[in-house]
Amino acid sequence: MLPPDGDAADRFQPLRPGLVRLAYRMLGSIAEAEDVVQEAYIRWHQTDRTTIREPGAFLSKTVTRLCLDILKSARVKRETYIGPWLPEPVLEADGEGEMGEDLSLTLMMALERLSPLERAAFLLHDVFGLGFDEVAATLDRDPAACRQLAARARKNVRAERPRYAIDREEGERVTDAFFAASRSGDLTALRNLLAENVVAQTDGGGIRNAALNPLFGFRRVAGLFLGVARKSGGQLPTVLYKGLINGLPGFVTLEQDGMVQTTALDIEDGRIVGVYIVRNPEKLRHLADLAD
Repeated sequence: MLPPDGDAADRFQPLRPGLVRLAYRMLGSIAEAEDVVQEAYIRWHQTDRTTIREPGAFLSKTVTRLCLDILKSARVKRETYIGPWLPEPVLEADGEGEMGEDLSLTLMMALERLSPLERAAFLLHDVFGLGFDEVAATLDRDPAACRQLAARARKNVRAERPRYAIDREEGERVTDAFFAASRSGDLTALRNLLAENVVAQTDGGGIRNAALNPLFGFRRVAGLFLGVARKSGGQLPTVLYKGLINGLPGFVTLEQDGMVQTTALDIEDGRIVGVYIVRNPEKLRHLADLAD
């Protein structure tokens, strides 16, 4: 006999935020993460909970396995995705305060290059602190194999972890200066802001105009923003939000086409080394309230 329905909700709700964070890190999609957690709740609701000693472990295992199933099909979709793929942007307010380095956009992109099992082993052990026995039970692998999966993943993502925390005031200063320079076409200011080896990636998903390949180097990246400034005729978009986006300084704007756009900046030693722009409306639905 199953315990009362209220028991299922009462025990699940405190765990929900952590499960959503796990699913988002696995999938890079807020909508898919929430769907996965809802499916996990349904399974939790249908389970004989009197036999479960650790609800958190049971639900983490359920969420991870559901995410692995999605990642198998997601890899096929990513191979046919038009232009660069960036994870759905999460604002600081959505991330319950300071996000920490495990949600930084550059790290999320590094996770994309891992196999689903490597990604799961790394997140469960290195980020969420599960022992390898628990990771092994979740992934149906032996602990030694899970150690190898996590070690390979760790080696691949180590270089992407921020070397130091971005000072908030410095981030705001660079962000404000970049917004003004990029939208006015001020080449001199851009030269002072962008590193020579800067990289820009724009994710339009084939739905909105965006560069189909990453742009490398000051000349190409500056050229992108000079073109944007010319097309806008110097008209500045409305800034809907300014703050952290996936742990990086950035801003959300309402563009001339009436659509929302996010821009996140990777800053090192006062210079911008990465510009990440999400324009795909399917990845920005959760930000629609900002424009109301």
